Amino acid sequence: MKKMTATALACIFCLCAGYVSAQEKELVVLMDTDMGKIKVKLYSDTPLHRDNFIKLVNGRQYDGLLFHRVIKQFMVQGGDIKSKEAPAGEKLGDGNLDYTVPAEIVYPKYFHRYGQLCAARTGDEVNPEKASSATQFYIVTGKHFTERELDRMETEKGVKFTAEQRQAYMIDGGAPHLDGAYTVFGEVTSGMNVVDRIQFVPVDENNRPLKDVKIKSMKIVKM
Repeated sequence: MKKMTATALACIFCLCAGYVSAQEKELVVLMDTDMGKIKVKLYSDTPLHRDNFIKLVNGRQYDGLLFHRVIKQFMVQGGDIKSKEAPAGEKLGDGNLDYTVPAEIVYPKYFHRYGQLCAARTGDEVNPEKASSATQFYIVTGKHFTERELDRMETEKGVKFTAEQRQAYMIDGGAPHLDGAYTVFGEVTSGMNVVDRIQFVPVDENNRPLKDVKIKSMKIVKM
């Protein structure tokens, strides 16, 4: 994927000017899916991701796309631009626009707790700067961790979880192995019951749901 140019970034900010002033607002997007409605709040301190997402929502880029990769007790992923009307069984995941969004990893303030909205990306071997896909996103479902499991992860990975992280991963669950590596740019404010229903649908060997789970529409709504 190509890097996002300064011109492309400028266009995003211009297109979103009617909705965002001086990076100060946390906006809410309503996802209407085959399985119910999900509301996500976009963070103001990840402005490039926020404004790119708003641009795509307002351009109706997500309407008709699928949740193409679903892994229970981990995450549900959508935004592959090739997924709209993709034949049953077709492997998905490579559909992106021709730019990426520079990483905005605000860690440890934002981490991979249950319900976080995050940007998918290609791996470090081809993307050492951790730039995000223009369109693909995932919502964390994750699993619950014990205190001993978190202690072992700290030792093995040489990390140190904050008290907030430890509490969240033990009580709410999440995916701590992704912390600090992907941009977290929002959170689900309502509809996690819908996300949970999606995460448990039957999938094929590529983690694509056997029965399509479609994003019918997205739109900006009030808090």
